[in-house]
Amino acid sequence: MFKLNKEFSKSDLSTAVMQAEKNYAIQIDDYLSIEVYTNQGERIIDPNHELQQGMNTTQRRAEENFTYLVKEDGTVKFPIIGQIKLDSLTLDQAESLLEEKYDAYYKGAFVKLTYSNKRVIVLGAMGGQLIPLLNENMSLVEILAIAGGLDMGAKAQNIKIIRGNLGNPEVFQINLSTVSGMRDSMITMEPGDIVYVEPWRRPWLESIKDIAPVLSLLSSTLALVLVLQNL
Repeated sequence: MFKLNKEFSKSDLSTAVMQAEKNYAIQIDDYLSIEVYTNQGERIIDPNHELQQGMNTTQRRAEENFTYLVKEDGTVKFPIIGQIKLDSLTLDQAESLLEEKYDAYYKGAFVKLTYSNKRVIVLGAMGGQLIPLLNENMSLVEILAIAGGLDMGAKAQNIKIIRGNLGNPEVFQINLSTVSGMRDSMITMEPGDIVYVEPWRRPWLESIKDIAPVLSLLSSTLALVLVLQNL
């Protein structure tokens, strides 16, 4: 399952890391979470919560986070400022644009924008899992750790990262059984990546599982025959 398209080399890994470390570009169907602060984010740096004293429940609820969909035309509908086109922008670029828009309503607007639906799919020995990308620089090791880690049923030397269009994917192979392989595993994951961890195949064990019902029936029949003979 999943054969490599080409020999995996250090240069391939370096190129992939450089590309992945760039800020993700906002795309259609992304969900974004936005936080807007005044006075250049003064409330964020408030260790003693002095700025929150006296806030009522309504004011606190107004600061709750909501997610906003990037529509097919590349726009997002935000409170107050309305429709803003954000597709193909990085998070930094989008934050700067939104700060300009909110500056018309708030003094020194500070905007924090995050993705809400970026994830990696883990298959194979780990089962089928969807792992959210909590930040833009999560490595393969972090993804595997969140998925539960590698157990005795997983081949640490044969882990594949499938990236891009599944019709013509780019496939990288990682070997976590060696020190150099551990270094290679620091490749930064991208949204939509598929991690396939090959499971160990034990034909004899699978064969036993297949014939277990038959063995159980034979042992039950034999026990019944012995009981009848002793009557």
